[in-house]
Amino acid sequence: MLSNTSRYAIRALIYLAIYTDEKKKVGIKTIADVLEIPSPFLGKILQTLAKQKVVISTKGPNGGFGISREMQKISLYEIIKIIDGDDLFDRCLVSNKKCTDLQGNHCALHSHYESIRENMTKMFSEHSIYKLAKEFKKSDGTIDL
Repeated sequence: MLSNTSRYAIRALIYLAIYTDEKKKVGIKTIADVLEIPSPFLGKILQTLAKQKVVISTKGPNGGFGISREMQKISLYEIIKIIDGDDLFDRCLVSNKKCTDLQGNHCALHSHYESIRENMTKMFSEHSIYKLAKEFKKSDGTIDL
């Protein structure tokens, strides 16, 4: 359902939410090793998130990445939209157009997919990185994403 890029972004943000704070940052190599994500690929993802001010990047010996704003306000919907755009949430399953642009000429799956898309949008909008990080913290204390 989600691209690997979005999944990796979400996993990295959960990791950062758990293991960083205003004073402590984590290096990209550490994140990539722990989450088993190719470092160059993760670097591009984190740069994209930094441009959108979701994460901060600090250079230098004590540098690394951290969450840049309140985690409660970073929804999964926002992350997916930043990484992959909003096609998952508003494109026709068959044609290459937005469902709203089809003006009644919807594909045969539209009525079935519309409710699924609405539920996905709601779910991803209601769940924040903070909420997921909190759930992982409740577990056995390890992060195995």
